[in-house]
Amino acid sequence: MNCGYVALIGRPNVGKSTLMNHMLGQKISITSRKPQTTRHRILGINTTEAGQIIYMDTPGMHQVEKKALNRYLNKTADTTMLGVDVVVWLIDGLSWHEYDEIIFKKLERAGVPVILAVNKVDKFKDKEAILTFFAEAQKKFAFKEILPISALKGTNLDTLEGILLEQLPEGDLIYPEDQITDRPERFLAAEIVREKLTRRLGDELPYSMTVEIERYEEQEKITKIYAVVWVERSSQKNIVIGKQGEMLKKVGTDARKDIEKLIGSKVYLQIWVKVKSGWSNNERALQSLGFMDE
Repeated sequence: MNCGYVALIGRPNVGKSTLMNHMLGQKISITSRKPQTTRHRILGINTTEAGQIIYMDTPGMHQVEKKALNRYLNKTADTTMLGVDVVVWLIDGLSWHEYDEIIFKKLERAGVPVILAVNKVDKFKDKEAILTFFAEAQKKFAFKEILPISALKGTNLDTLEGILLEQLPEGDLIYPEDQITDRPERFLAAEIVREKLTRRLGDELPYSMTVEIERYEEQEKITKIYAVVWVERSSQKNIVIGKQGEMLKKVGTDARKDIEKLIGSKVYLQIWVKVKSGWSNNERALQSLGFMDE
């Protein structure tokens, strides 16, 4: 059987997490329409009779690195390409962007097979334009394959899986066949809370917010989770809590349902909101919140 690591790379918000979740058949990586939803490297492990593909979902690659958090996100995405067997570069249109030239250089240095996956292909009706773009793309870089897909609708994902298995080396299973991620449930619970906050709140706030699980207690009939939402300003704290606590209640209900589905157990979830000024541009603060361990 063929087994190995596949890095999913691309600009923010192109559908990398959605793609990985569909390839796994269940939700491991959080998603939203906002960039910077994925902040950590997350492994998703898919084991079949043909082999084992270990997907590595990465933060979107950023052109601007002003804040420490953005530098961390770019570093995580870059280091993921080192030591993998195949790279899937996900784009969501029939055009190139300025930062793509930097990605081309990084791929050349990585020296591994690259699959170009053009996402959201169902939105393009002009087949001639698609074929023209594919021909131009092949001239720009020696892609092993160029494939139109829809991560959301599942279009051509079986074909993509087959291509990836062909590119992986022969070998024994790297992870047990029933394991689907390398992340503990505690981490996934924090990510689910952050997803619900990101989906419900405005455009600016999610980038100044992170979630930490202070306590995770597995009891016989219930799992008790105590989470802290860290923001940078008191005004943001008020937005997260909402009028008479309504926003936080909605987020808590949404998150609890998803966590119960994930762990197969009844969940008690309590969420506090606290202020840590300037955490997203402070490397020591980032480290204390678990951002420097990869």
